[in-house]
Amino acid sequence: MTQHVFKELKFYFRNGDAWTVNHKELNDIWISRVTTSYGRINGGPMQEIHPCKSFKAEILPEADHVKSEDINTGSLEMGMFGRATKYQDIEKLDLIFEDDQDRAPMQIYFPFKNKDNSGLDNIYQSSQISQKNGRLYIVIDAEHTIADMYPEI
Repeated sequence: MTQHVFKELKFYFRNGDAWTVNHKELNDIWISRVTTSYGRINGGPMQEIHPCKSFKAEILPEADHVKSEDINTGSLEMGMFGRATKYQDIEKLDLIFEDDQDRAPMQIYFPFKNKDNSGLDNIYQSSQISQKNGRLYIVIDAEHTIADMYPEI
């Protein structure tokens, strides 16, 4: 059985921004219960999608960077940690593996419920930067928050 080692994650925000994080910039990550579903979105083609039940990550300060092709210039000023804490709108991620250069990344959707009528912010997402170590903590889960998953921060 071949072992899949991921190279990087690419987060997608509801406003179109994206953020690429190398696996070396992650201290802790957990993506639980990834399943396969098939569906059609807004009349588009039938496609395979991979929703997950829960996501949590502890991201090192080195990841607080921006690739110019990933993001609109409005978010450059606050950095990606500031972006992730100000707006609770991470919708999905691409999981890019080291050994799958010829294959499309696996796209994983997070649990999402609108916080308000704008439809941008996710009631299930909580994000916080630790004052102790400068790391960004993200939890996207219908039943748990950062306080539950990372009580030490």
